[in-house]
Amino acid sequence: MKYDFTSILERTGKDAFALDGIGKYPGFSPEPPEKGFDVIPMWVADMNFATVPTVISKISERLKEPHFGYFMKREEYTQAIIDWHKLRHGVTDITKECIGYQNGVLGGVTSALNVFCSKGDKVLIHSPTYIGFTHILEDNGYHAILSELKKDEKGIYRMDFEDMEKKIKEHKIHATIFCSPHNPCGRVWEKEEILKAMELFEKYNVYIAADEIWSDLILYNNKHTPTQSVNEYAKKHTVALYAPSKTFNLSGLIGSYHIIYDKFLRDRVEKESSLCHYNDMNMLSMYALIGAFTKEGNEWVTELNKVLTENTEYAVKYIKEHFKGVDCTHPEGTYMLFIDCTEWCKEHNKTIEEVEKSAWKVGVAIQDGKMFHGPCHLRANLALPFSRIKEAFDRLDKYVFNAK
Repeated sequence: MKYDFTSILERTGKDAFALDGIGKYPGFSPEPPEKGFDVIPMWVADMNFATVPTVISKISERLKEPHFGYFMKREEYTQAIIDWHKLRHGVTDITKECIGYQNGVLGGVTSALNVFCSKGDKVLIHSPTYIGFTHILEDNGYHAILSELKKDEKGIYRMDFEDMEKKIKEHKIHATIFCSPHNPCGRVWEKEEILKAMELFEKYNVYIAADEIWSDLILYNNKHTPTQSVNEYAKKHTVALYAPSKTFNLSGLIGSYHIIYDKFLRDRVEKESSLCHYNDMNMLSMYALIGAFTKEGNEWVTELNKVLTENTEYAVKYIKEHFKGVDCTHPEGTYMLFIDCTEWCKEHNKTIEEVEKSAWKVGVAIQDGKMFHGPCHLRANLALPFSRIKEAFDRLDKYVFNAK
């Protein structure tokens, strides 16, 4: 490969939450390992890979200019977004007017909901659910109505359209958060599935906040379909949120953006986002995006997806062959693995908390799945060098699921 996805980054003591946060947030972060085990960070959704070199070079180039006062957004920023969506997703109708800055995807989702909803409204989301959605709904006075994803005969998570319609009608719902690709399940929705959802939303005048932050991280030659592309209703009634942070490991720089085609909706969301007087771009994050959304960035992501595919293939196969009673669906996108330990826990008379602590003791810092509405689940980050993936599953085998 042209780029380095095998070197192990030394992130301890260098501000990395995934490592320096171990043991510091009871009920959220994993506990420190026992003596003799280092931490393999598999809980926070960032990557243990160096970002694409063009990000570093673009920021470094700007750092040579010794002034960091108020600044103007560069034309290259917006054009880079337009070019990226054309290159990666085949979208050709995004104009500069459609693009707006957001400090973060969750902030953008919140602004969209504040436009779509009145306080106390109920919002449809799929379960399992990203914990961030749960928090922003609770914090902003909305109520989550969960529609559980169902596994088909092949073990693939599917939307339950009958259940979705029932709950939309029953709770008079007019807003939904649509996660595409889905976190934590890793589904890359097929165009027909999104279209069917949009037809249902149109029937009941439901507006859509689409979190598409994972849209570049697609495995096994699957294809991401932008929510707004499936029909005219989706295009006019969706606020789509994106960021380079997951793709290029830039979360610490802050910086996301929305794409909104409808001018009335766009004006309202931009007004809502401006009310805090703090939804402003960081100069270096602007240069980071410009450096990421390039031809070299595209090549880097293509290689990254191959690495993530190989890591996922190894992890899923290892679980199937070595951990009897543990189940996980093959993710089609993202770098997260959602692991169901229900049968194993029943057979061994263990709780999921005991499983987690056994893993943490040997340095496998996986995440509690209950906060994602997985009652007996774990969430594991696979964006690490393969040697670290292999070591993690060796430890889970020896000390957790097949401990003597």
